[in-house]
Amino acid sequence: MYIGLLTLLYAGTTSLLINCFNYSILKDIVKKLKQRSKSAGNILLLLKNKNGTSETLRNEIVVNSENIKYISDHVPKHSKPINNVQLGHYLAGLIDGDGHFSSAQQLVIVFNNPDAFLAYYLKEKLGFGNIRKISNKNAYLLIVSNKEGILRVLNLINNKLRTKNKFDQVIKNILNHKSYSEIKESIDFTLNLTDDLNNYWLAGFSDADASFQIKIIKRINKKNKEIRLNYQIDQKNNDILVLIKNYIGGNIGYRKSQNTYYYGSTSFGSAKNVINYFDKFNLQSKKHISYLRWRKVYRLIQNREHLTEKGINKIIKLKALINFHEDNTTI
Repeated sequence: MYIGLLTLLYAGTTSLLINCFNYSILKDIVKKLKQRSKSAGNILLLLKNKNGTSETLRNEIVVNSENIKYISDHVPKHSKPINNVQLGHYLAGLIDGDGHFSSAQQLVIVFNNPDAFLAYYLKEKLGFGNIRKISNKNAYLLIVSNKEGILRVLNLINNKLRTKNKFDQVIKNILNHKSYSEIKESIDFTLNLTDDLNNYWLAGFSDADASFQIKIIKRINKKNKEIRLNYQIDQKNNDILVLIKNYIGGNIGYRKSQNTYYYGSTSFGSAKNVINYFDKFNLQSKKHISYLRWRKVYRLIQNREHLTEKGINKIIKLKALINFHEDNTTI
């Protein structure tokens, strides 16, 4: 799934003419953001607040029967892909989520406004591309049009893309185009069909399409509350979700009204697997801040701080900040 599909026309060597968003594309963006706000459920605590005292919380919070699996209180130092192989996996995941190879022989990747820095970082690492702010939209585009730049991208992501539609775009819109006919045979471009996710691909895909959610839900009887911690990804089909589920654990659901599938981590075991992955292969967007806040809630529960009013208040605060990604925000 990608956030947007733009028709981009390359005009000369120094400028690009970017056409307006199609109405249906805007609808897809809004729909995607709404889907990210929904939780499939993860860590469940039942809170029966009668007097609001720490003793009440201690006696009446019920944690799922599965034991919390220990993670380190130490947060690893943030790191970036250190070589072209790692960069290629990350870029492939990002393109599988929010990229598009257009019929104008361009690669276009969409970034939310707070992640403009990531577009500039990738432009620097690629050595090619132009960055454009979309008028009246909180989004930026990284556009690679130069033939040498496209070849640099294809060499990086070869055998690393995992979604068939993006692979088909490369074949149809790039390699089958007459301007690439002389090099088509020299590039044996293939799709990654392995189940190996011990690389940066999921980090790139999550920067594009995943969300970290902390939800506090009032029960029907208004006496109980549920706190849910969830890592979620929504897609039009479930192929990629099955791959992620097999690697991390969790569940896959289907929303008939929206004709979409969603993956959700649904246990302390799968949450720990999520943490083990993202501690090693760091997110590169501002979403990394949400992940660290999400991780902190897990640690609060692990350290039994959720049994106190102070701990519950920390969770409430982290929930309020989970998707707040201004430049001056901190953990």
